[in-house]
Amino acid sequence: MTNLGSLQVTTPGDREIAMTRVFDAPRALVFDALTKPELLKRWVLGPPGWSLEVCEIDLRPGGAFRYVWRGADGTEMGMRGAFREVAPPERIVHTELFDEDWTGGETVVTTSLVEQGGRTTLTLTLLYQSPEARDAALKSGMTEGVTASYDRLAGVLASGSVWRSSPDRA
Repeated sequence: MTNLGSLQVTTPGDREIAMTRVFDAPRALVFDALTKPELLKRWVLGPPGWSLEVCEIDLRPGGAFRYVWRGADGTEMGMRGAFREVAPPERIVHTELFDEDWTGGETVVTTSLVEQGGRTTLTLTLLYQSPEARDAALKSGMTEGVTASYDRLAGVLASGSVWRSSPDRA
């Protein structure tokens, strides 16, 4: 795959969205950036002017997570979920549900990381409760938001700060 720096979005099924991007970093570092709160707060910011204020992660099967974003005007948007599978550094499966459920129930999210030649292909597959929920997500501006977030993630990975936050990596 040669989409380094660009997000590819497909709809493999009537309830699924798959998003793929290649990062110029080893998958262990990409995995860390996806699972460590101090790193997530640097790139999962939401729309312009928003920040990830709450980022709690119990990264284990059966563990939970909680995110709350806050806009400049004080508006908050929250999401929670539970981890079904955690296989570092290659795969995470979790559920997610926004506090104001606009998708009609829990979404199942599968993240896979494949490394080749020091580059990591991240594929995020979202399985919605219905075709209507999937279509609403596609119309929500999600693609633009994920693109912006992944651009920030690429910057975090390039900065070397993931290396510094991962003392077990030498």
